[in-house]
Amino acid sequence: MKVAIPGIAGLLARNVARRLLDAGHRVIGIDPRGWPGAPAEIELHAVDIRKRAAEDVFRRHRPDAVIHMATISALLADAEERYRINLGGTRAVFEHCANYGVRQLVFVGRHTYYGAGPDAPLYHTEAEPPQELGAYPELADLVAADLYAANALWRLPDLHTAVLRICYTLGPAGHGTLASFLSARLVPMVLGFDPLFQFLHEDDAADAIVAALSAKLRGVYNVAGPQPLPLSVIAHEARRRTLPLPEAVLALLVGRAGLPRLSRGALAHIKYPIVVDASLFRRETGFQHRFDELTTVHTFADAVPPGGRSSPVPALG
Repeated sequence: MKVAIPGIAGLLARNVARRLLDAGHRVIGIDPRGWPGAPAEIELHAVDIRKRAAEDVFRRHRPDAVIHMATISALLADAEERYRINLGGTRAVFEHCANYGVRQLVFVGRHTYYGAGPDAPLYHTEAEPPQELGAYPELADLVAADLYAANALWRLPDLHTAVLRICYTLGPAGHGTLASFLSARLVPMVLGFDPLFQFLHEDDAADAIVAALSAKLRGVYNVAGPQPLPLSVIAHEARRRTLPLPEAVLALLVGRAGLPRLSRGALAHIKYPIVVDASLFRRETGFQHRFDELTTVHTFADAVPPGGRSSPVPALG
């Protein structure tokens, strides 16, 4: 099967691409960042998914399936750039799929779609709408991309679309939102709060995405691994120091004094949990995580020392 991966330069996407190669698939990568040292079997196109050159890739190769991973978080770009990449890029991917006969599309989203707030349920199911966008507007473009992908289920009925809302990833690569948060010299906490964080090993995340493709999923699915842990426990197991502060003080200090850079809206995510019910995905794919929660944290801690920084992957441009 020919599989195109927009956003292939991302570390998780690279892991997915290698698994597809091992399974005998042909992989076509689309990403303006390129991939130095990529496996020779992967055909790379260093182009922007929204440009004519990317459409030409679809026209020429006619992929059977697409795994769309070309979205970015608030940590990597400003609002205008995120909107351009996340929503504009997602729209282009679906248009190309519809125009050039792609049969299957996997959209890789984030569990933060649901938002963190005091009135949110402990376990989010796929039927729930996004919440708390007023408190965390930096999520708006990712939520819009997720909703755009989900409405393809009725708008493009001939395209088998799976929307995956994957929880935080963690592992020895030291890449991702949670890893960036833990990589600072101090782990900030809002005084009086210790929310549950849900995460899975980066290798398990790659396995889950490939499982979604293999199972030809159609619909919206939460993807998670082992049980969530309180933030304080994660920090302790990762050999990090926590710094509990009043929220008003923390809002002034983020990005300084050894604390990670966070938007003001992101402070809600270290007050309230976002935990998803992933039973539907496990039931339809047979997916089982290989790494438990403590092993996952320890593999990260062994690879990224306190205050260390992992090699950054540049934002899409």
